Amino acid sequence: MTQAELENYQQRLLALGKRLTGDVSGLADEALRKTGGEASGNLSNTPLHLADLGTDNFEQELTLSLLETEGRQLEEIAAALERVRQQTYGICQGCGKEIPRERLDALPYTRYCVDCARRTQDEEPRADNLGEL
Repeated sequence: MTQAELENYQQRLLALGKRLTGDVSGLADEALRKTGGEASGNLSNTPLHLADLGTDNFEQELTLSLLETEGRQLEEIAAALERVRQQTYGICQGCGKEIPRERLDALPYTRYCVDCARRTQDEEPRADNLGEL
C-alpha cells in the first residue's frame, strides 16, 4: 500500500470516528433521558398508560443496543488507526495476506480478509447457540 493510500484510509477512519463519536454522544443523551410523566410534561412520574411505559422501555433498550454497537465500532476504528501507525494496516490478522482494497473501502476498520472474517464468525458462539456451550 502506498503512503498516499495509507493517509487516505487514515483520514477516512478519523472522519468516521468523529461522526460516530457525535452519534454516540447523542445516543447517550437519548438513553439517559427521563421517561414517563416528567418527560411528557405530567406532574406525576407515573406513565399514563402501560403501553407508554412499554414503548419508552423498548426505545431505551434499542438506543442502548445502538450505543453498544457504535461503541464497538469506535474501538475497531481506534485499533485500525493504531495499525496505520504501526504500518500493519491492510494486512489480515488471520492469514497475513493483504486485504483487498474493495474490502477496505467498504469497511475501513476491518482486521480480516473476507475468508478469515467468515472463519472468525463461524467460530464465534451466537446468542442462539449459547445453550449448547
